[in-house]
Amino acid sequence: MAFGDLKTPAGLEQLEAFLADKSYIDGFTPSQADVAVYKSLQGPFYPNVARWFSHIASYESEFGSLPGDAAKTATEYGAGAASAPAAAPAAAPAAAAEDEDDIDLFGSDDEEEDAEAERVKAERVAAYNAKKADKPKTIAKSVVTMEVKPWDDETDMKELETAVRAIEQDGLVWGASKLVPVGYGVSKLQITLVVEDEKVSLDELQEKIAEDCEDWVQSSDIAAMQKL
Repeated sequence: MAFGDLKTPAGLEQLEAFLADKSYIDGFTPSQADVAVYKSLQGPFYPNVARWFSHIASYESEFGSLPGDAAKTATEYGAGAASAPAAAPAAAPAAAAEDEDDIDLFGSDDEEEDAEAERVKAERVAAYNAKKADKPKTIAKSVVTMEVKPWDDETDMKELETAVRAIEQDGLVWGASKLVPVGYGVSKLQITLVVEDEKVSLDELQEKIAEDCEDWVQSSDIAAMQKL
C-alpha cells in the first residue's frame, strides 16, 4: 500500500511503521524516493521518521544528483508500491557494475600463457587497482537526540530554539524538534541533529551552546545517539 497524505497523522503513522526496519524509502542508498517523501513532510515527527528525516537532510545539497525518478511523488511509494530500479549513470563504464569479488584477475586456468594473455592480465590488474583507489571513503555519521533545558518557565522557548539552530558548523545538520514538558510549567527542547563524526565533537558543541545561548540555556544533555 502506498503512503497516504504525509501531512496527516494517518499518513505519518504509515511512514513510521514503514521505517521501523528500513533506512531508506526505496533500496539501500539515498534516492529520489527519499527526496520526494522528505519534501512532503512537516514536523513534528515520530521517532523512526525523525531518524530518517535527519539522515536524509544531510544529503540535501546532493538531492539533484541522487538516482531515481525525480518526477514521482511521495504517494507513489510505500509498502508494496511498485518502484523502478535506480538508473545507472550513463557515463559509467560497464566494469563499474561488476562486484569486486567477481573480478577474475588471472583469467581461466586453461588460458594460454603467451604475450597477449600477460597483457590482458596486466590490464585487468591495473583496472582493479584503479577502481580500488578511486572508491570514495565512507563518511561516518551519527544521528543524535539532544535535550536543551531552559533557565525557568519564563524563558522564551522559540528564542532558545532559534539561538541553538543559529550555531553552524561543517558536518552539522539540525533536524526536527519538539518541546517536552518537565513540570511546573517548564518544557525542555528535544532536537535531532546529524553529525559527521570526524568533524563534530558533541562535547565541544554543547560547550558552544552553553556559551552562545547562555541567556536561554541552563544545560544540555545527549539523550540518544545512533550510528548511521
